[in-house]
Amino acid sequence: MSVLHGPVRGVRRDDPREDTRARIEQAALELFTAAGFEQVTIEEIAAAAGTSRRTFFRSVGSKADAVWGDFDGHVDRLATLLERSGDDVPVLTAVLAAYVEVNDYAPEDLPVLRQRMRLILTEPALQAHSQLRYADVDRVVAGYVARRGGESPTALVPRLVATATRAAATTAFEAWLSGAAPSLADALRTAFGQLAEGFPGLR
Repeated sequence: MSVLHGPVRGVRRDDPREDTRARIEQAALELFTAAGFEQVTIEEIAAAAGTSRRTFFRSVGSKADAVWGDFDGHVDRLATLLERSGDDVPVLTAVLAAYVEVNDYAPEDLPVLRQRMRLILTEPALQAHSQLRYADVDRVVAGYVARRGGESPTALVPRLVATATRAAATTAFEAWLSGAAPSLADALRTAFGQLAEGFPGLR
């Protein structure tokens, strides 16, 4: 998420459209965190962001999209990183590296990332929307694994790798949010290392 998970990096402040979107998303995150996702209206978000309902829909699209941010850009970047990885790199190593790089955030971006991920992982009203986002990530990873293995993306192994690595990434985010991991990158590396080695500590 994330997916896997987190939103793309900070906006370009020289682009008025991106600045408007950032203001709307930040206002939405603060209101959702304070009052609850379902309790907050689009009108309240627009007012807090100093804009209109029409601008909200033009800039963001929906309340759920305000939480996820530009996730399509996030997924596109994951796909690009996987395609650029060499065929001499082990599959799980390539997927881990892509996940870590996509989720490499500057320190000043981490507070917003925490707000987003807490809502994504804990808000029941977002779960159905999250499944659609996860499916986009799974499609990219399964497609990469299928190409490397000469299989169909719908074959068992590509699908298994996609869902298993996403589960590992989700668990890493949860550990980071709870304070059980010193950093998101460390949590991702630990989770993927355990997965790649078949949980060696359990033997």
